[in-house]
Amino acid sequence: MAKFQYYTQERFDELKAELHYLKFVARADMSNQIAEARDKGDLSENAEYDAAKDAQGLMEMKISKMEAIVGNARVLDESNIDTSQVSILSKVKIKNVKNGIEKIYTIVSEEEADLMAGKISNSSPYGKGLFGKKVGDIAQIQAPAGVMEFEILEISR
Repeated sequence: MAKFQYYTQERFDELKAELHYLKFVARADMSNQIAEARDKGDLSENAEYDAAKDAQGLMEMKISKMEAIVGNARVLDESNIDTSQVSILSKVKIKNVKNGIEKIYTIVSEEEADLMAGKISNSSPYGKGLFGKKVGDIAQIQAPAGVMEFEILEISR
């Protein structure tokens, strides 16, 4: 059974563009490289041909994987995000109960996660711990340093 991943429209468009590039530009370039290598003589002793064929196999696997990702992608309408509780694409302001440090994170799919940009995966320990919580709730999250508690201060989109 397929596992759906949820994306913003922007990220979905990026995935489709990457797939299009791989299928129609990179695949043609790879065919040209194989043809050039084939023209260099005996295929049984042609390392350049072997390398090009290996690279083609890897690219075809990547295309197949990208097709599956795009096929199982679901675009979320950000205007319909329920801000009464933490869900995918929610922007959450949290406060560490122990030290009072406040952070803002956006809950995204695994493929979109980027901690430096404040985007955490819905399947990460933090994402799972925050999911479904409401403003005022305390989320207990199992971190490498032990259980941490965060108060949900604000939920927006």
